[in-house]
Amino acid sequence: MNRDFMATARTLSEALPYMQRYSGAVVVVKFGGNAMGDDAAMAEFASDIVLMKQVGIHPVVVHGGGPMINDLLQKLGIESNFVRGKRVTTRDTVEVVEMVLSGLVNKRIVQAINDAGGRAVGISGKDDDMMVCEADDPELGFVGRPVEMNVQIIRDLYNAGLIPVIAPVATGMADNETFNVNGDTAAGAIAGALKADRLLLLTDVSGVKDGTGEVVTQMHPDQVRAMIADGTIAGGMIPKTETALKAVDEGVRAVVILDGRVPNATLLELFTEHGAGSLIRTTEPRVKPHGLRQGVSEL
Repeated sequence: MNRDFMATARTLSEALPYMQRYSGAVVVVKFGGNAMGDDAAMAEFASDIVLMKQVGIHPVVVHGGGPMINDLLQKLGIESNFVRGKRVTTRDTVEVVEMVLSGLVNKRIVQAINDAGGRAVGISGKDDDMMVCEADDPELGFVGRPVEMNVQIIRDLYNAGLIPVIAPVATGMADNETFNVNGDTAAGAIAGALKADRLLLLTDVSGVKDGTGEVVTQMHPDQVRAMIADGTIAGGMIPKTETALKAVDEGVRAVVILDGRVPNATLLELFTEHGAGSLIRTTEPRVKPHGLRQGVSEL
């Protein structure tokens, strides 16, 4: 038991430089996947977000909610049509999307963070015209691509000590127009507009893998583009890495794609030497022995 206490104290001591490094930093976290449907995983995620806020980080949570949308569409008897594997979002469908994302899912996350001792406020991309979109593909209907970002409302919230929780629903250029936005896309656009220090994309995989199946712990954008071109990065990882590239281009210091199923994944990434998942950034880091991430001064 004494050894356990000593190990805990040592871990906290080792985390101090990272806490100092990230104090005052803006960290956008995309939350989604299987963890959203599990009460214990939701509570753990909320606790991690509150801890980040407690040590001086400004966490901004952006969430998805695809499985919950699918469930409600089925219950309502609304049929889904697909084009090239992507759901067509009709006017009826987008109303359900807004109801689920801005209502059910958003408020569950807000409540979990508040239950963990934080002060969370739920908003969507519609609030204060934060995210203005146009149709990403006319064949897909009301699926939006952000073309204008107004993120002062987010700054106002985190500077007031609150944790913004953002549903990826946006307004359009026309009156009374609503768009459903992919959660990763929304998180990337928000992180880029905030010039965030980190964008953490929580997924159901361990990170970006090379041709041998090993996770690549740190990557340059040119390396990512080459892996997409030669097919090493494929399937659902392509849009995630493309979001990462765009975010870095827009001024995000680094993007990390990591496994949200791992306990305390965000804390492992921010406050340990090893980090977690695949870090993508423009500058070339110096690789430490044994595959460790770069030192605190280089983060």
